[in-house]
Amino acid sequence: MVTIARPIARWFVQARYPSGTRLLPILMYHRVLKEPDPLQPAVPDVRQMAEQFRALAGAFRVLRLHEAAEMLRAGRLPAGAACITFDDGYRDNHDLALPLLREFKLPATIFVTTGFLNGGCMFNDTVVETVRRLASGAIDLSEVGLGQRMITDIASRRALVNDLTRAVKYLEPGHRHEFCADLCRRSGSRLPNDLMMDDHQVRSLSDSGWVDIGGHTVSHPILAKIDEEQARREIIDNRDRIEELTGRKSLCFAYPNGKPDLDYTALHAKIVREAGFLSAVSTAVGVATDQADPFQLPRFMPRERSAAQFVARMMRMATHRHPQFAR
Repeated sequence: MVTIARPIARWFVQARYPSGTRLLPILMYHRVLKEPDPLQPAVPDVRQMAEQFRALAGAFRVLRLHEAAEMLRAGRLPAGAACITFDDGYRDNHDLALPLLREFKLPATIFVTTGFLNGGCMFNDTVVETVRRLASGAIDLSEVGLGQRMITDIASRRALVNDLTRAVKYLEPGHRHEFCADLCRRSGSRLPNDLMMDDHQVRSLSDSGWVDIGGHTVSHPILAKIDEEQARREIIDNRDRIEELTGRKSLCFAYPNGKPDLDYTALHAKIVREAGFLSAVSTAVGVATDQADPFQLPRFMPRERSAAQFVARMMRMATHRHPQFAR
């Protein structure tokens, strides 16, 4: 967004999200890449994220999530309030996103899955990096209902990444791990072990003054697919590990995958509240309102390619006020 457009954008934003508004847009990111990746076209690169952050800094007032959630409940949000969140704990959050947050003076919450720190690889990244390395030709994926697939070019690999991720996501955790390990063996190459942060980088983010570290379970299970005691341990052990690493209380939580009733239930929101978190976010698409459960705040993922499109999306989202939540 060019400088001359900022006052205009700010005026429109503050008209749509005025002081005392009961609407809070919460942005959801996962990664930021040095360069565009044809296998992950929805993931922003540094240039794209810089454009979005510049627009946020120019037209919105970005707040820390736990503070904004409290202001929302009390009807005290300032005009143009918004929040930034990242899920999972990728190394690029430290190496690439943090410098942008500092540059534009924007606070953020990064939800960390502690079991994948220090060299781990999440199942979705195993899928991406394995498909990237598979030889061209046919592959039998009948085990997960995809039959025989042909790998010929980037488009076929991108389609396979999307289909495999959906097919594997809801497998029983042990089966999912075994399938991904077998898929990796078929690629005949080693996967990267530096996609996620290490302990030092988590501490560095926490000490930066711009990032709060939130909870996101230990192993990123679909909470609705495991028993109550397992879910409780995933949430509490994750909380304890974050607090051990940072020396600070973890104030906010994000449900893995995050679809209400499908991925988590009201029981899990209760466990999160009992664990001492102040608020939690889902992936129900919408803006948060003062009518929302503070432990089920909706978010949305920006995919726009330009600052103008990004601001326009933020404006449109003000009408998305009734997202689903678990009961």
